[in-house]
Amino acid sequence: MTHMPREPEAFSEQVVRILRRHFPDREVRLAGPMDLYLDGRHLGLENLYRMVQSEPQRGVDIVEDFLDRLLEGDEISHMPLPLSMAKGRIMPRIQPESIFEQLDREQVAYQPFVNETVILYVIDLPRMTVSITVEQMMRWGVTVDDLDGFARENLAAYQPRLKIQVVESPGGGRAAIFNMQDGYDASRILLSSLWRRLAPELKGNFYVAAPARDVFMAFSCTPEPLVEKLQERVVQDYKRLPYPISTDLFLVTQDGVAGTRAA
Repeated sequence: MTHMPREPEAFSEQVVRILRRHFPDREVRLAGPMDLYLDGRHLGLENLYRMVQSEPQRGVDIVEDFLDRLLEGDEISHMPLPLSMAKGRIMPRIQPESIFEQLDREQVAYQPFVNETVILYVIDLPRMTVSITVEQMMRWGVTVDDLDGFARENLAAYQPRLKIQVVESPGGGRAAIFNMQDGYDASRILLSSLWRRLAPELKGNFYVAAPARDVFMAFSCTPEPLVEKLQERVVQDYKRLPYPISTDLFLVTQDGVAGTRAA
């Protein structure tokens, strides 16, 4: 069977069966619909469920690959990796503050951001990313600000030639979209060159929408009908896509990024 059940409870039960079949030495139990505990650690299944719904014909394959990467990442996270090897792979990832329902905020390296989001720091590996822990940061003798500097520098070099599509709205205003699907689309709001690159196209300060990890859309602050229309799309994407981040818009100015509430 390649399909997974659509009902959340049945989906979760099937994930447990797959885990027990492939990893019989792991302790796994359901904690509720779309929630389970794996070796004592809470694991939410909402993102996995959304991934499967986007390609239901590959459901079981997606689940098995996800679990393989998750457990492989657990093993790597406990390996002593020297800073000299990790430094060029440190990347930033914007997450909603709700990520701390799954992660212990006292154990992972992060910084607060705007719109009730945070910046987590990960090591980018060929098949997965691994969150950097406070313990690892202390072993390296670096601060969160150091990690942030490494991450932003690596992000700028990761895909230096972004292919940006600029669309003109019939009612006025413009939107700029790119979709690299490399896990860092939303994180590119952190690029120091973003305002300089897009302000000429969008006529000054602009909004960025980051409803999910693999979505980046920038658009002009006027006219209001355009902003309202795109805001509706942001809410839809936030409810539908894996790894949701925020329904709020981020205001990008020459001085940096602000949350729309603060702005």
